[in-house]
Amino acid sequence: MKTISTSQTENLRSKLPKLKTNVSTLERIAMITSGGYLLYKGLSAPNKSVAKIGGGGAMLLRGLSGYCPVYDAVDHIKNEKASNVNIRINSIVNKPVSEVYAFWRDFENLPKFMTHIESVKPLSYTTSKWTAKGPGGIGKLSWKAEIVKDEKDRLISWNSLPESSIQNAGKIIFRPTENNGTEIIVTISYHAPLGIAGEGAAKLLNPFFEKLVEEDLMNFKTYIESL
Repeated sequence: MKTISTSQTENLRSKLPKLKTNVSTLERIAMITSGGYLLYKGLSAPNKSVAKIGGGGAMLLRGLSGYCPVYDAVDHIKNEKASNVNIRINSIVNKPVSEVYAFWRDFENLPKFMTHIESVKPLSYTTSKWTAKGPGGIGKLSWKAEIVKDEKDRLISWNSLPESSIQNAGKIIFRPTENNGTEIIVTISYHAPLGIAGEGAAKLLNPFFEKLVEEDLMNFKTYIESL
């Protein structure tokens, strides 16, 4: 049997066509996790969801291969302005407004109840650096945010800084309720990558992220009411 030497093997490899990669490592991680989630939800539902199965399979393939043909095909819409994708959740906490606001205003408290946030480090009184666990606990994401409006015991709003990998903005409203409680209303907006094309994928995943925010608020309620 004729054997092939190491040099011959390397020579053959160099002649093989290289698969184009146009998806970042960060996005590949997100697509593998999100695609697997959608695929599972689509296949496990009593009535199979073709949209979820197709969307999940496409995301999974893009994450595994590192190539997205859409990126080549829709360059002309990359600069089109996509609408924000919005999430709005509210909750009632059995603590006075002043206490709830003060706890939330100290951003270093947030990882205590936000399981996907690893740390929030203040850089100044109005700016902070956020580090989050990647989808499925794989890798890390980080960005800087700035408080744009701060009204004691009423609201906190923020916006990510321009160089952030995840463009997002949010607002938390604090309202007193009967029995000295607090209603919290959280609104989070973010821009999807790839303009209009990315917006469609983001809206498909919105229920997943909305559930994440909802769980954060439930964790917050449990944590602060136990103090």
